[in-house]
Amino acid sequence: MPTRLPSLGRTPIGFAHRGARAHAPDNTLEAFRLALRLGATGLESDVWITADGHPVLDHDGVVGRLRRTRIRKVARHDLPSHIPTLRELYEACGDDFELSLDVMDPAAVPRVLAVARSVGRDAEERLWLCHHDWTVVASWRELSPAVKLVDSTRMRHMKEGPERRAAALRAATIDAVNLHHTDWTGGSVTLFHRFGIHAFAWDCQQERVLGEMLDAGIDAVYSDHVDRMVAALARAA
Repeated sequence: MPTRLPSLGRTPIGFAHRGARAHAPDNTLEAFRLALRLGATGLESDVWITADGHPVLDHDGVVGRLRRTRIRKVARHDLPSHIPTLRELYEACGDDFELSLDVMDPAAVPRVLAVARSVGRDAEERLWLCHHDWTVVASWRELSPAVKLVDSTRMRHMKEGPERRAAALRAATIDAVNLHHTDWTGGSVTLFHRFGIHAFAWDCQQERVLGEMLDAGIDAVYSDHVDRMVAALARAA
């Protein structure tokens, strides 16, 4: 049996990707509620801002079957009913979970933070904001000392190398780096941990992959299959 490396936190986070996506329509309140009932400790979604300033949760960011329109150009009341606002997510699910949001429109960040603060201090502190440009992510620190910031990228995009990237993230007070599970090894997880950066792994769908990531000391996994993810986390506890 391989040696299990330690994670930075006491227990790795299990993020339900777009809710319990393998079990219910993704990015719906039904999927988010189901994910928590199945035992997920975190929820994940993509966040956009509507024309009238509401942060909403959707993957593509466009609506309409015949005439495709970007969400940023549509008012909240004109969106399909299955697309929830961030506030509706908290109203339906409470705030006793970690929330990872892939920020698709950086203009949404101030409103996202305002909604989280209106829910309570815990919601803001348990919010993980992700984006593919870490310099953009770093600029959000001045908006909140409490929110968690995530560099969501790939190892091949770190032209300066992972060690220099880890040092830059630490200097910018970014909390985590999120990579595809194939980018992670026990050594690379340990490297980022040495700089105090949490290591997150996405697209962890199979039991084997979940086990390998948890053995490597990963701090969070993202999965469509909440049942498999919860079982793997239980075995790793």
